[in-house]
Amino acid sequence: MNHDRHDINHPDHKAPAKPETPTEKKERKAHESENQDQALEETFPASDPVSPFVPAKAPD
Repeated sequence: MNHDRHDINHPDHKAPAKPETPTEKKERKAHESENQDQALEETFPASDPVSPFVPAKAPD
């Protein structure tokens, strides 16, 4: 089962077998950032819709 790596109370949580290398950390951070960006793109339009600009008619 997958769980957040910060969820230390999860029954499947175990100490890592080996320390994370700088390359692995960079890849993990990039993946987390991509997931965050995707989540924001999927939820932003629904949470904050943008109204189209409709110019007012010129007075007669």
